[in-house]
Amino acid sequence: MIRRALTLLLAALVLVTGAAQAAQATGYRYWSFWDRDGGKWTYATQGPSTARPSDGDVQGFRFAVSEDSKDAAQPRGAAEFAVICARTPAQDGKKRVALVIDFGTAAGAPSGETPPARRTVCARVAPNATTAEALAAVAKPLRYGTDALLCAIGGYPETGCGEQVAGGDQSTAASPKSPSEESSSAQSSSAENKDASDDGPSLGLVAGVGVVAVLGAAAVWQARRRRT
Repeated sequence: MIRRALTLLLAALVLVTGAAQAAQATGYRYWSFWDRDGGKWTYATQGPSTARPSDGDVQGFRFAVSEDSKDAAQPRGAAEFAVICARTPAQDGKKRVALVIDFGTAAGAPSGETPPARRTVCARVAPNATTAEALAAVAKPLRYGTDALLCAIGGYPETGCGEQVAGGDQSTAASPKSPSEESSSAQSSSAENKDASDDGPSLGLVAGVGVVAVLGAAAVWQARRRRT
């Protein structure tokens, strides 16, 4: 009986610990930048202001709350250059870049804002144009932060820029982060790795462990009482 009680209590402790860790998860609400590689998206290694796509490239942007580049939400839907740029004929001295702009879902939207519908556009720009220049040609107004982080595409969102969202609550913003746009992957991983454990275990975790300990003592006492 004692062994069974302890087994159940150990399982409860695992659940409490897991729940506390999940509650501590921290994400950031931002525009992530993607390259289309064959039939899949890959997280861009440069920011839009330095990336220089070639004629025929497909690039994407997705607005969402993500913890880091590993779990960042990808642009949704079809992303074929021939389809997106079908009505934009080639032109001498220009290049065409297909852009997929995914404004995300209501769950990831800032409070009081509604994400526009996903958009695909074909930008015809100068051969040496950056992705930022291609985006500006077809999706104004753009908004940038003081650290050159891309904050808004097509005016969305109206406010905010890379703000922190704690505890899995995607609608409540906290303090903004300031990653450099020069490395796109830094948009989502510059701060969260040091936020989760700097201040020690959370109050919820300590309280949960305390409750399990009390229940454990009670279970052992009852088991001994039944044997006497």
